Amino acid sequence: MLGKKNDRVWIYAALLAGSFFFFMPFWWMLISSLKTNEQIFTVPPDWFPRPIHWQNYLDAVTFIPFLRYLWNTLIISVGNTVGNVLSASLVAYSFSRIPWRGRDVCFYLMLGTMLLPPQVTMIPVFVIFRTMRLIDTFAPLIIPSFLGTPFFIFLLRQFFRGIPEALSEAARIDGCSEWQIYARIIMPLSISGLVTVVVFSFLWSWVDYLNPLIYLQTPEKFTLSLGLQQFQSSHALEWGMLMAAGTLMVLPVVLLFFLAQKAFIRGIITGGLKD
Repeated sequence: MLGKKNDRVWIYAALLAGSFFFFMPFWWMLISSLKTNEQIFTVPPDWFPRPIHWQNYLDAVTFIPFLRYLWNTLIISVGNTVGNVLSASLVAYSFSRIPWRGRDVCFYLMLGTMLLPPQVTMIPVFVIFRTMRLIDTFAPLIIPSFLGTPFFIFLLRQFFRGIPEALSEAARIDGCSEWQIYARIIMPLSISGLVTVVVFSFLWSWVDYLNPLIYLQTPEKFTLSLGLQQFQSSHALEWGMLMAAGTLMVLPVVLLFFLAQKAFIRGIITGGLKD
């Protein structure tokens, strides 16, 4: 018993030390956002700003249309999240709960697309959206999520397969259609898996830089990632304001993770254990 307790202490100590190294970059960005440029470059560094310089946040929001970029990013992120949840859950339900000829072959072909790097399909997809005259709109950044993302489909398929088939059979005997089984039984029992999809989808869309850079041309339609790059190019020496803008961009993602971390971790663990 004593040996197990000692092992647990060492494990917690190792995790604490690892979390310290992961947390330090965020802490440095946070305290730098509350300092002047002179305070940021003092040697040795001051780990607690004295005095606190809140003006950086006001300046960061003022120098660029931060609220406009925030709204654009929110529209794209929410649209992608809704699209990924709907498309991935429907396709995963078909792959896991409905028997049909060629189902496993199609599933493995879908998994094979995960091996393709995004750079391979970047130009063909751009040509398609340019032909549809959707360049410089939010459509190319949202529409692909409604067509299914292989990683999310795989994750939800594994999660759905862990739900007892007897529940679906009982619902069919009671006269429920597949749509009713999907909406009333499978989806409510898969909250952890759905939360995982929501967190991943929102995070990837929120911090995405390459796709908005490719498809957006009008400054009024820029996302926060493009806005911060523009801010850095025009205010490269204003490190306090740059750190303040970066903190404002990261804060929603951090809050989302802390609010959904239990369901998120449960979804990852449960989805990974299914055969």
